[in-house]
Amino acid sequence: MHFLGFIWNPDETIFQIGVLQIKYYNLLWILAFVLGWYIMKRIFQNENISLVKLDSLFVYAVVSIMLGARLGHVLFYQSELFVDDPLSILLPIQTTPEFKFTGFAGLASHGAAIGGIIGLYLFSRKNKGMSILWLLDRVTITCAIGGAFVRLGNFFNSEINGKIVDKSFALATKFIRDSDDMPAYKAMQLTKEKTASAAYRALENNPDFSSVLESIPYRHPVQLYEAFGYLLLFVIMYFWMYWKTDLKKKEGFLFGFWLAVMWGPIRFILEFFKKSQGGFEDTWGTFSTGQWLSIPFVLIGLYLMFRPVRK
Repeated sequence: MHFLGFIWNPDETIFQIGVLQIKYYNLLWILAFVLGWYIMKRIFQNENISLVKLDSLFVYAVVSIMLGARLGHVLFYQSELFVDDPLSILLPIQTTPEFKFTGFAGLASHGAAIGGIIGLYLFSRKNKGMSILWLLDRVTITCAIGGAFVRLGNFFNSEINGKIVDKSFALATKFIRDSDDMPAYKAMQLTKEKTASAAYRALENNPDFSSVLESIPYRHPVQLYEAFGYLLLFVIMYFWMYWKTDLKKKEGFLFGFWLAVMWGPIRFILEFFKKSQGGFEDTWGTFSTGQWLSIPFVLIGLYLMFRPVRK
């Protein structure tokens, strides 16, 4: 830790059993789903709905969100995998250039949102007493806090980092594992380690580390900004809008609020502080891929919030 910023080089793997790795990122995803189930349990109990339906809803939500998140990432940011390494799309492995257990990485929040909506629609068709908007109004409360957990996972993975910032900025961070600032091959060359994970762990003990450190720029820890924004959104939606107001009775309002705020003031604005994540932004220009994908969500959210509803 330094007065003018800090160095971030954690080992993202908590422990390993053979080829199986348990990482902070995966653990935080699991915690997001567990906390989401607990919140929905309280909501179901408050509205006198059988918890048997909650178990079924949980399965639909987990499968649809995870599939949507993974397919969305590949489609929007890494479409070459459809040809180069199709097995890695839905399995926690990579097969090229060598076989490797990677865990479930590469998940897009836009894809998760689309997948989740499709999953809830399918669930609502089998449960006629719950409309799709009624479900989305409540499930998106859990998505707000879940998004905060996922962004913390990204921070542990040193991914989705921010743009370069002056070291005088209080939260300026040197992400040692940033693929632009410290590629894996360079870490392995410096430490003489055979794997990237071992190389990064050994970096701080390397005689050349101080000179290497000087060449790595400070960046915005934008994952933490986003996590805080999602946490604040959750507090507003759950502790105030759901429990203290009648807004939950207007179907679609809470869901619209989630869309408009999460993808507007939080996601769209913070994209200006992120380094490029790739995708089609070079083709369309002006905005990043994440910002282009956020615009339809914001417009739909505003419509759901302010649409006329017959009494």
